[in-house]
Amino acid sequence: MRQIRALEARFDLTVAGFGPAPVGNISFHDIGAARGSLPAKTARAVALLAGLYEYYYWRSPFVRKTLAAVHSISFDLIIANDVVSLPLALQIAQSAPVMLDAHEYSPKEFEDLWRWRFFFAGFYTYLCRKYLPRVASMTTVCRGIAEAYQQFGVSPKVVLNCPAQQHLPIQPVDPDRIRLIHHGGAVRSRRIELMIEMMHHLDHRHTLDLMLVDTDPRYMIRLRDLAAADSRIRFRSPAPMEDIAETINKYDIGVFLLPPVNFNYRMALPNKFFEFIQARLAVAIGPSPEMARLATKCGFGIVARSFKPQELAACISALSAEDIEHLKHQADQASHELHAGRSAEILLSEVQRLLV
Repeated sequence: MRQIRALEARFDLTVAGFGPAPVGNISFHDIGAARGSLPAKTARAVALLAGLYEYYYWRSPFVRKTLAAVHSISFDLIIANDVVSLPLALQIAQSAPVMLDAHEYSPKEFEDLWRWRFFFAGFYTYLCRKYLPRVASMTTVCRGIAEAYQQFGVSPKVVLNCPAQQHLPIQPVDPDRIRLIHHGGAVRSRRIELMIEMMHHLDHRHTLDLMLVDTDPRYMIRLRDLAAADSRIRFRSPAPMEDIAETINKYDIGVFLLPPVNFNYRMALPNKFFEFIQARLAVAIGPSPEMARLATKCGFGIVARSFKPQELAACISALSAEDIEHLKHQADQASHELHAGRSAEILLSEVQRLLV
């Protein structure tokens, strides 16, 4: 969506994607909902296990539906989102340049899950080896992932996944009520329960609100059960993406403790991190290297020595109200650079270079 917003005023856009059409002057093709027959799914599964990756890929419903939708259109540039769309983009492009935006490091995306390692690790590695050398340009979300992709003969530019710039006030800190917030998806592998456990090591002044998208109902039940005995922990309804920073502006500290269970989690530099900044919050994180580098460089965050809940709790406990206010002011300074407008400048520069 940020790419669409950055480009729609200057270019005629055709978008193929999933779900409802984005608002705006674009041509949209919904490539979701198509389901293959059981024999077709079985054949693709066998091909995947046998290493027949081209057969598996080109018989994918979303690939076939996209080809049918745009096969007669001539494009000047294709932007492929994530490696799985790259072969398709190259096929559609013919002689036009293709730009790849990789949101994750695909060969290790879900390496913590044995099923994914067994079925898909080889497939994504194959796509990278065969197709990445053919891109005209590539971007990704952080330095660590960019460096990992270099083994495939590419040199991705880093485009941070920042939200739009928000002009929000720095809210005062009540020393008797330090308000913590975490928002995002209720994803088991993120170990959100560790932040609930963290509250056991913080005194009565601290509260934690969890603003979670219910992507896993059973996991949400478990989180609510774990938090039930502590009245300082509350669950609140998620806000629309564009309203998140304004919604969480009333809090003091944005918290994210993300154990590095896979490569992409270790290199995480997610939306929520930058939304904390736009909300003018202090940031409290574990030692995730990409987040820690920015938090330390810009001075708006504290970084625990490990991913143990008690370690992050100790860092938060050591903060005075004045310390938190200082971190909030540092976040305010960083918010003028770490926003979607700056990322859009890099995207536009690459697009214009490829179209010359």
